[in-house]
Amino acid sequence: MIGEDEVPDITATAAEIARLAGVTRAAVSNWRRRRSDFPAPVGGTTASPLFSLAEVRQWLEGQREGREVSGEVRLWQALRGTYGEEMVRALAAVGDHLGGGLGELTDQGAREVADGLVADRMPTEVMDALVARLLESTSRAALDGASTLRLARAVREFAGETSGTVFDPACGIGSLLVGVGGDAVGSRLGQDTHADATRVARVRAALAATRAAPVEIVAGDSLRADAFPDLRADLVVCEPPTAVADWGREQLLIDPRWEAGVPSRGESELAWLQHCYHHTAPGGRAVVALPASVAHRRSGRRIRAELVRRGCVAAVVALPPGLAASHALPLHLWLLSRPSGPGRATGTVRMVDLSSNSPDGPWEPQPHQESEVPLIDLLDNDVDLTPSRYVREPEPDYAVEYATLRDELDKRLSRLQALLPELPPRGGDDGLDDGVPVAVSDLLAAGLVSLDGDELTSVSDQLDADYVRGFASSAANARRSTSSSGTFRADLQAARLPRMDVERQHRYGDAFRSLGAFELELAELARMGDRAARLARDGLTGGALDPPLPHGSGDAEHQSTMTDGDAAVGREDRTF
Repeated sequence: MIGEDEVPDITATAAEIARLAGVTRAAVSNWRRRRSDFPAPVGGTTASPLFSLAEVRQWLEGQREGREVSGEVRLWQALRGTYGEEMVRALAAVGDHLGGGLGELTDQGAREVADGLVADRMPTEVMDALVARLLESTSRAALDGASTLRLARAVREFAGETSGTVFDPACGIGSLLVGVGGDAVGSRLGQDTHADATRVARVRAALAATRAAPVEIVAGDSLRADAFPDLRADLVVCEPPTAVADWGREQLLIDPRWEAGVPSRGESELAWLQHCYHHTAPGGRAVVALPASVAHRRSGRRIRAELVRRGCVAAVVALPPGLAASHALPLHLWLLSRPSGPGRATGTVRMVDLSSNSPDGPWEPQPHQESEVPLIDLLDNDVDLTPSRYVREPEPDYAVEYATLRDELDKRLSRLQALLPELPPRGGDDGLDDGVPVAVSDLLAAGLVSLDGDELTSVSDQLDADYVRGFASSAANARRSTSSSGTFRADLQAARLPRMDVERQHRYGDAFRSLGAFELELAELARMGDRAARLARDGLTGGALDPPLPHGSGDAEHQSTMTDGDAAVGREDRTF
């Protein structure tokens, strides 16, 4: 137990240890299992243990692991040693130091490392690297709605450039506010409840400025205490906090910002959306990142309908998963525009579905990923603004694709049988030792195999790699990993392999390789078969394909002479 005068030890997660040592998380897991002297957890949970940073660093030094680390890692280590879990405040101090401030970064070692980094890198690059590390660390829990650099890139693509004012009412550490608008921005304004986060945003904006553009970022609650009540910005960007029950509804019932109606207590995101629109100048635009559920939740349909009727919603973009920092929910970008004058509102909403793209882009939609939807088609009982509801994949050429798939299936079926090896019954004297098997843990200790996560690999010419993997995944070893309660927990170290000479291992390895290729081909065959069946059903029910004629019916010639019109009439008759 820590006494009142003791300083609590700085802790690190397994992911942070991996970054510190320049290895994968699987390697850290291997150290924990295989190295008895690896530091024991000092906190956390079984699934996410925490380790003493000082003990880990001492252990790494003793193992000669992680000695050659990058300057960025050494800076992070120095900051963790001084600031502990208050890494947002640490980044603010680094940014202030890089911007020429005095006295904020008190650790001499951290100052020296930071100065060394900017000797050959831009200060903005150093800050972006630290921000990325912050968003992957446990310290991100102190931030609500801190935008990832990936999301900032996506928002920048859709926001475009401006020479006017950029505003973010929930700016956090400034990733959106600093990352959008281009080099000609006239001023950047922001607000956030987290005081240290606003300091980070302020120094990032100052470091990124290519000219003397005013920057004003203040601490405070934008909904309850709007610091810029009269502001009308050319570009508003925001990733607001999600699912906030107490956002101030009772105090703000008659607030003029609710142009589309007062949001319910459970619709804080629609309060933020209207707050952003309120601060958008005529002819200006807003880009707001919201959870996908905001587009279809029943409680918000009245406000969604009013926003659509008024022509406020220019587009809704479904983003790929993995762009949010604080949750795993898929995100939508809502693109709002305030008409520059009466009668200038658009009559459609652009729906874009990029959910199948990579989280790194591209952000330019393909023709089949977007659709212009008339407002009247959105104003039904649900007012569901989910892009996938309106964006459809292009219709395939059923006849050509179905015929191609049938030919390919025929070829793969021929290859499939060749891949399945002939396996004769085992003979009495085949070189397989029925004595005591060897444990994988012993092979690991001897350095003959390596284990990276669930990947077991031979690193010696004494062992055939596929022989090792094949027997390690046997039914007997699977049973060994299953408890009496039926719970399965993979433990490759406990697997046992039969003893045999290398030549015999190669024969087993060849068989396991053939079986692996057979399984891959079978899986691909199943995927193609499923696609062929769906094409056939959709083609038949949609009128693109006809069923086959009965064998020996003699109608082939008649079928070939039918006109397109005759075929169409025939299909129409069969629907009654």
